[in-house]
Amino acid sequence: MPAETWRLLDTGVADPYTNMAVDEAILLEHREGKTPPTLRFYAWQPPTISLGYFQQLEKEIDVVAVRERGLGLVRRLTGGRAVLHDKEVTYSVVAREDHPLMTGGIRPSYLRLAEALALGLRELGAPVEIASGRKGGQDEHTSAACFDAPSWYEITCGGRKLVGSAQTRKGGVVLQHGSIVIALNVDDLFAVLKMPSEAVRQRLKDKFYHQACGLEDILGRRVEGEEIKAGIARAFTRLYGLEFIRGELTDGEKGRLEELRAKYASKDWLERR
Repeated sequence: MPAETWRLLDTGVADPYTNMAVDEAILLEHREGKTPPTLRFYAWQPPTISLGYFQQLEKEIDVVAVRERGLGLVRRLTGGRAVLHDKEVTYSVVAREDHPLMTGGIRPSYLRLAEALALGLRELGAPVEIASGRKGGQDEHTSAACFDAPSWYEITCGGRKLVGSAQTRKGGVVLQHGSIVIALNVDDLFAVLKMPSEAVRQRLKDKFYHQACGLEDILGRRVEGEEIKAGIARAFTRLYGLEFIRGELTDGEKGRLEELRAKYASKDWLERR
């Protein structure tokens, strides 16, 4: 694949509505040909539950518990299941559907991006693998939480999920974003998932510990976000010949943020399904 220039953004820490608004603003501006393909890194304050686009809020999330624990709550533009964004590096990739990384549909593009993510994490010493496909049926309420089982081409270590990603395609442009977990926060996640009983909650919580992990669990040391970001950017360069130029949001992207942020903060968007 010939070398090409991508933009590298590190937008730091922001509230959930801003984080989702920025991803969509990048998508919209790239669709209009105003920005290059972009790899973005970001983080969340407060720690936030993000709901998949098609999930039913009232069925799966205890909004009172979210508020009591001081967590944020937002619905993503992408599908998938609920994620607690806390001690992690969040990444997003935006490129056109006809870009070589994105051609062939969702599964081939997932695999290409997963290969770069996995290579970057291996550089840190994490012996990660790429899950080959979805597992069989789901039991009880496990469908509410993203990290309960690997789906297509997710990053795992010893069968435990480390990176969860989701993708959408709009107007010929792909947005994929995902969580690279540094340390799990299982207590807060399972406190806000609706369960039929406390016994079921505890059983699924115990099971979750065997199905998900964080980088600090794997490496047995403190892990800084900066080393994750640098390793992943290097991996994209090594695998796909991408040259990253550090940049900022454009005026066009910034100009979209107020309206998009209002959308993600609205009750209509949160409760839309």
